[in-house]
Amino acid sequence: MSQQPFTISLDSLMTPIDFEAMKTAATSGGCSTSSCGSSAKPDDLDEATWDKIKDHPCYSEEAHHYFARMHVAVAPACNIQCNYCNRKYDCANESRPGVVSEKLTPDEARRKVITVANTVPQFSVLGIAGPGDACYDWKKSQATFAAIAREIPDVKLCISTNGLALPDRVDELANMNVDHVTITINMVDPEIGAKIYPWIYFNKKRYTGVEAATILHQRQMLGLEMLVARGILVKVNSVMIPGVNDEHLIEVNRWVKERGAFLHNVMPLISDPAHGTHFGLTGQRGPTAMELKALQDKLEGGAKLMRHCRQCRADAVGLLGDDRGQEFTLDQLPEAVVYDPSKRAAYREIVAEERGDHVRAKEKAIAAVKENAGDGHSILVAVATKGGGRINEHFGHAREFQVYEASTKGVAFVGHRRIDAYCMDGFGEDATLDATIAALEGVTHVLCAKVGDCPKDMLTAAGIEATDAYAYEYAETAISALYAATASDAGQTKAVA
Repeated sequence: MSQQPFTISLDSLMTPIDFEAMKTAATSGGCSTSSCGSSAKPDDLDEATWDKIKDHPCYSEEAHHYFARMHVAVAPACNIQCNYCNRKYDCANESRPGVVSEKLTPDEARRKVITVANTVPQFSVLGIAGPGDACYDWKKSQATFAAIAREIPDVKLCISTNGLALPDRVDELANMNVDHVTITINMVDPEIGAKIYPWIYFNKKRYTGVEAATILHQRQMLGLEMLVARGILVKVNSVMIPGVNDEHLIEVNRWVKERGAFLHNVMPLISDPAHGTHFGLTGQRGPTAMELKALQDKLEGGAKLMRHCRQCRADAVGLLGDDRGQEFTLDQLPEAVVYDPSKRAAYREIVAEERGDHVRAKEKAIAAVKENAGDGHSILVAVATKGGGRINEHFGHAREFQVYEASTKGVAFVGHRRIDAYCMDGFGEDATLDATIAALEGVTHVLCAKVGDCPKDMLTAAGIEATDAYAYEYAETAISALYAATASDAGQTKAVA
């Protein structure tokens, strides 16, 4: 196994950082920060596109280990109704699009963004994702972006929209240097769309049924084409609704690829009756983790997939999977704020070193897995991590697992499984562990920094091997070693048979 990461590591990404110590650790050996930064660029991306996505946690799976996003809830008005959405429900511990604890004015958003930028050095992207539609509630979105661009000019600006009002805003978005836009597209067939959208409000008139879905579809395609023509990267979000649009999303993927979408993110329907949504109240179920993975696997070869989405709240702050929004409520913000760029600059300098090392380790691990893949077997491995791409979280403290697949194709991140933490105040909860085991459907191994004997035995009884033998390794490095061991076991089993 490789050595543990440098003393001031990315293991504590969201805690105060000793930047001088970090600099000393990063410059004590290895490649320079400039060469490491460029070494992470995939071969299939041009430099201009790489520069846009390299620090964007939603557009780059690799970047999401290191960089944080922030959503400001300045756009509450919406021009469509979705059967999976109810913006009136809020739970501070819930991660779901459209959910916010506080709505902000543009000036309140400015204070909040600067406070976060001074506190969270991983912050790289500011997004407006509602809680309504950012392109429909445009004046507030525009004013917020203008204020932040003046004070933090290097932050990336990102907007999410249902697409209905998007064509009217493309020119302004381009002029404001917004180079990332997410459009939620759940259908390209209005007959299916009518099952998802009860109504839309367009040109001062309410439309329903197939007519509403037809208008929405046409506007979404037009907006997508206009953005791509201006060089703006587009991520398409689609909600997978079993029995409604699950198989149809294959067609959606084809359409958005043909029109130049950069990423396609297929998300599971969240359908809890407590949320008060139409689908929740009528019993429409969401997909299982394995059903979602099966659909995503079918889409491979089409538009490039995003698999690391956390279906963030409209007021999310921090790394994906580690929302710190409740630390930055209005009552906790200072009245007067001045942006200090030093912490963010120091963090980026150190991360360049770690990312370069991670990329090289990942490439080596993938090559090793392909070399050991002669028998064609595959394994799903769940990793407990705080960030940095390393196995650095205690099993009992984990609130999600990142899931990787090792196969003849190498090692690939395929999704995440959200759970409740097993340990509360030092004690484990068997009921929580039962739910965790259910959430780990299809997973054969769990890798964590530490795991107790009791949960380890219960996982073993469920056919899941949990181990802390690879603590603080890069996930891909550990999975490569694990795959080699399982390949050897598989070969011995065949030989005995």
